[in-house]
Amino acid sequence: MPAISALDNTQPLLPQINTPADLRKLSVDQLPQVCNELRAFMIERLSENPGHFASSMGSVELTVALHYVFDTPEDRIVWDVGHQAYSHKILTGRRDRFHTQRTYGGLSGFPTPSESEYDTFTAGHASNSISAALGMAVADSLSGSEKCRNVVAVIGDASISGGLAFEGINNAANIPNNLLIVLNDNDMSIDKNVGSLNSYLAHLTTSKAYNNLRMKAYGIMKKMHLVTERRRGSILRFNNSLKSLLTRQQNIFEGLNLRYFGPFDGHDVKRIVRVLQDIRDMKGPRILHLRTIKGKGFSPAENDPCVWHAPGKFDPATGERKESVKKDEPPKFQDVFGQTLLEFAREDKKIVGITAAMPSGTSISVMQKEIPERVFDVGISEGHAVTFAGGLAKEGMKPFVAIYSSFLQRAYDHIIHDVAIQKLPVVFCIDRAGVVGEDGVTHHGAFDLAYLRAVPNIIIAAPRDEHLLRNLMFTAKDAGMPFAIRYPRGKGSNTDWHNTPRKLEIGKGDKLLESSSPDIAILAVGTSAIDAYKASLELANEGIKANVYDMVFVKPLDEGLLREVADLKVPVITVEDGCATGGLGGAVTEWFAKESPGVGITRLGIPDNFVTHGSVPKLKEISGYDTPAIVRTAKDILSRSQGSTTSKKQ
Repeated sequence: MPAISALDNTQPLLPQINTPADLRKLSVDQLPQVCNELRAFMIERLSENPGHFASSMGSVELTVALHYVFDTPEDRIVWDVGHQAYSHKILTGRRDRFHTQRTYGGLSGFPTPSESEYDTFTAGHASNSISAALGMAVADSLSGSEKCRNVVAVIGDASISGGLAFEGINNAANIPNNLLIVLNDNDMSIDKNVGSLNSYLAHLTTSKAYNNLRMKAYGIMKKMHLVTERRRGSILRFNNSLKSLLTRQQNIFEGLNLRYFGPFDGHDVKRIVRVLQDIRDMKGPRILHLRTIKGKGFSPAENDPCVWHAPGKFDPATGERKESVKKDEPPKFQDVFGQTLLEFAREDKKIVGITAAMPSGTSISVMQKEIPERVFDVGISEGHAVTFAGGLAKEGMKPFVAIYSSFLQRAYDHIIHDVAIQKLPVVFCIDRAGVVGEDGVTHHGAFDLAYLRAVPNIIIAAPRDEHLLRNLMFTAKDAGMPFAIRYPRGKGSNTDWHNTPRKLEIGKGDKLLESSSPDIAILAVGTSAIDAYKASLELANEGIKANVYDMVFVKPLDEGLLREVADLKVPVITVEDGCATGGLGGAVTEWFAKESPGVGITRLGIPDNFVTHGSVPKLKEISGYDTPAIVRTAKDILSRSQGSTTSKKQ
C-alpha cells in the first residue's frame, strides 16, 4: 500500500498509518489518539487470535514515540524479548496482516528480520538487545558514513536482570558509541519480578528539574567547547559523585558511566517524545528509564498481568477469558510435574525447586505456594540457576531445576562445568521440549537431546505419558548423578495420571508392540512413542507388522533392546520430537554402525532447519514425524526394499 501524502485529521488515524513516515506527519498532540486506537486494535485482534497481550499493551506510548522521533528503518530499534513489540509491527506496514500473527504462514509473534526491514534483530529470548544494538552502533561508527545512524535498544519485561544485559552495559560504558538504551520498566517479567535489581528500579527516582538543568548545561558547555569527548568521562564521574552526595542516592547506571534520564511516565507519549528529541543527538551511551504498567488500557490485564501475559481468547467487552478446558481431559505435563514435585518434597526435606522467572509456566509454583522456603525463582538467569543448583547439590540437597528447553540452551556451559564434571545430582526438568507451536523458531525445544547427549555423566530420558514422567522423577531424585527429563508443552494422554511412582531401571526401554516376524522396527522416545504406536496400528490394517519400542532413555541407551532389534534383520525407523541430527536417531545410528553394520536406519524428527510458527500438529506434519509421516515412511521403505529384491531376482 503506497504511503499517503497527508493525514486526514477528521478520520481515525491508525488506518492512515502504513509506515512510520506516515506517523511522523502527525502533530505531537495527535499521538495520544494514535495510542488509543492502537490499544483498541490490539484488544479486538488479540481477543480472537491470542498472543502476548499485556506486555504490548504497556509499551504503546513508547513505541509510538520511538517511531515518531527516530528515522526508522534507517535508525535502528532493537527490541528485547519481543513480547512488547506488537504495536511496532502494526505501525510498520503489517497492520492488515496482524490477524495472522502466530499462525502457520502468518506473521511471527516476535520481531523477525526476514519479515520486515523494521525488525532489526531476532528477538525471542531475553537480554540480547543491548549487546546486539551496541554492535550495530559500533559498526556504524566504523563505517565512515557522514550521517550517524541512531541505534536504540529497548529492554523490558525484566530482561535487564539477565547477565547478558549487564555484559552489554559494561562494554557500552567502555568503548566509544552513541547507543541509547530505553528501559521499559513495568516491574514484571511474566511472573512477578524478583531480586534486588527489581527492588532498586522500583525505588529509583531522578529530579525532573535536575535533568533539565543538566541537559541545558551540557549543550551550552559543548557549544563553548568546554566539554570534549576526551574530558567527558571525568566530568561525568564528578557529576555523578556530586549528584549522589546531594540526593543521598546512588545510580547504578551512572556508576557505570552511562548518562541516565528518568524515570519518566512511560504512558505520557508527548513527554516521551520531548525527552527523546532532547537526548537523541547526544554523544556517548545513555539510558532512558520509563515506568510503565503491564496491560495498560485494559483493566483485567492491569489487575492480573501474569494471567494476561498470554491469556488466550477473551471477550473484549468484559475481559472474560474463553478457556477451553474440558472435563475428563488429561492434565498438562507441566502440571503433573508441579504436583509430583510437591508430593515428593513433602516426604523428602532435601528436595528444592529452582526456576528462572517461570514459576507458573513450569508449575513449580505448586510447590512454591506450600513450601516457599524451598523454592527459588532466580529471575532471568538460567546459567545462575544451574550453578546455584550445583552448589545446593554439592552440600547434600536434591535440586529440581525446571526450565524451558530453549532457555536452558543459555546455561550449557554451566551444565558441563558446574554439574556434569562433578557428577552432581541435579535433576533437570526440561519443559516445552520439541516443537512448541505458535511461539515459533526462538522457542522450539529442538536441541536438548542433541546438546545434552554429548555431555558425559548425565542421564537423559523422555516420558511418553504422565505415569512415566512421575516414575522418571521418582527415579531421578535418588539417582545420585545429573538427570535430565524432557517433556513437551501441553497435555498428556492419561486422565488417571496419579499412579504410585516406582523406580525404573536406568537405561531400560519398553516394548510397546512386538511380534516374532515384523516387517519393520520403530524406535521412539517421549510422546513420539505414542505416535509410533498409532502408526503401527494403521500399518497393521494394511498387512504390515511393525514392532514398536519406547527407548525411554536416550542416554544410556538400552543396548539389550537394540541387539534384539538388530537380530530381527529388518529396517529401523527412529522417531523423536527433537532434531533428527544428534538426538535419539543419532545415538541409534552410531550404535548400529559399530555393533551391527548394514541395518538400514531412517531418522524422523525436526529437520536440519529452523522451524516456523504454527500449531503443534501442523509443525509435526511439515517436519515429517507425525503419525501419517511414520506410516508413509514405513511403506516407502518396504516398497523400496521389495523393489530392490525383485530387481535382484530378475
